[in-house]
Amino acid sequence: MTRATAVPETVTIHVPFCVVKRGGRKEMQMPEGATQLRRMDNTLVKALARAFRWKRMLESGEFATIAELAEREGIATSYMTRVLRLTLLAPCMVEAILDGKQGPEVTLAGVLKDVPLVWERREWRLD
Repeated sequence: MTRATAVPETVTIHVPFCVVKRGGRKEMQMPEGATQLRRMDNTLVKALARAFRWKRMLESGEFATIAELAEREGIATSYMTRVLRLTLLAPCMVEAILDGKQGPEVTLAGVLKDVPLVWERREWRLD
């Protein structure tokens, strides 16, 4: 069997992407218009779960104050109050996070920084 054309030794493939930092790790992001698999932000999902768990513990009367609960959990009271604000997100936003449909710009650090701003942002593409 003979070949009509020679096979090149090196093949170069161009794949456009950019690297973004999410939850303390680097992640590849596809360019605009490219189909992308939905990926849950585990850091954000974990924070949501903690927030709703802590809220339930406070509402049940298991702990009288946030400070008491924070001491038991071994975390700073100020951090706990910021995470508890996640329970104020609209249900559609919580659902988007759990489904991995929030925009790539939506991170735990950004959400904890200012919850009211999150409501106004256009990064909540619920497609």
